[in-house]
Amino acid sequence: MKTKKTSMRIAAGMLAALAATYAHGAGPLGCLIEPERIAEVGTPAAGVIRSMLVERGDRVRKGQVIAVLQDDVERASTEVAQTRYRAEAEVRAAQANADLAHQRRDRAQELQARGFISAQALEQTLAETRVAEEKLLQVREQKRSLEKEWQLARARLSERTIRSPFDGVVAERYFSAGERVEEKPMARIAKIDPLRVEVILPAAMYGSVHAGSAARIAADLPGMAPLPARVTLVDRVLDAASGTFRARLLLPNADGRIPAGLRCRAEFDAATGPSPAPAPASATVPSGAPLKLDHGLTLNGAPGRRM
Repeated sequence: MKTKKTSMRIAAGMLAALAATYAHGAGPLGCLIEPERIAEVGTPAAGVIRSMLVERGDRVRKGQVIAVLQDDVERASTEVAQTRYRAEAEVRAAQANADLAHQRRDRAQELQARGFISAQALEQTLAETRVAEEKLLQVREQKRSLEKEWQLARARLSERTIRSPFDGVVAERYFSAGERVEEKPMARIAKIDPLRVEVILPAAMYGSVHAGSAARIAADLPGMAPLPARVTLVDRVLDAASGTFRARLLLPNADGRIPAGLRCRAEFDAATGPSPAPAPASATVPSGAPLKLDHGLTLNGAPGRRM
């Protein structure tokens, strides 16, 4: 009899705690504030660093130059390719030759119609016109090829300039001017506006926290008041071993006063969760009737019949 009463009290306590969780929301949960994005910035081309333009802790903008490799060879190749592409003498010569051939063709056709030249002479003029047209097409195709070579040279030159992929701060700088870099990253850039908050929640809260839910984040910094944040991602796979799941929030940090890497506490508003679904008609329990639990126990203390 004692065993039945103990099981009844445990089951009733679990149901009461679960009901309180959904009714009043969970208390503060441990969380971690991290950069929204981190990039290990490297170079696609090996070379010697001419200059490093940032230091650890510097704020950078997207596209800002953070390092430059020695690029004398690539710059010279780009200039040569540009000069060859912009040369117009050969194109103008081919165009003039084609125009002249067209004039000769038109004149020959007119003379042949009047009987002043033979059909063989007209055929020769037509052949010369076709040769001139093919020469003009060849020169134009070569022009397009030279343009591609110029674009390739410019792309190789741009690889010698390393830029920040997004707005952020320099979390680490690995190289200095004069060092050779190949496959290793040159700097680590962290995006800190907004910040990303990772929190682990109990499985009992699954469904009450969803994308768009509001929360308050209290960072472990003296004198800092809780800040509003929004849920952007909720895991759809729970951890069966610990009975938890993870959620991700975004915390605005436009002024950059909140550093990344802080521990924090997250508190969710119960009002942001969806309304609980109504119980099926077949599962409705009449008022005053005992609620059956496992092992044939009831919440009102009376033993139930085993099923």
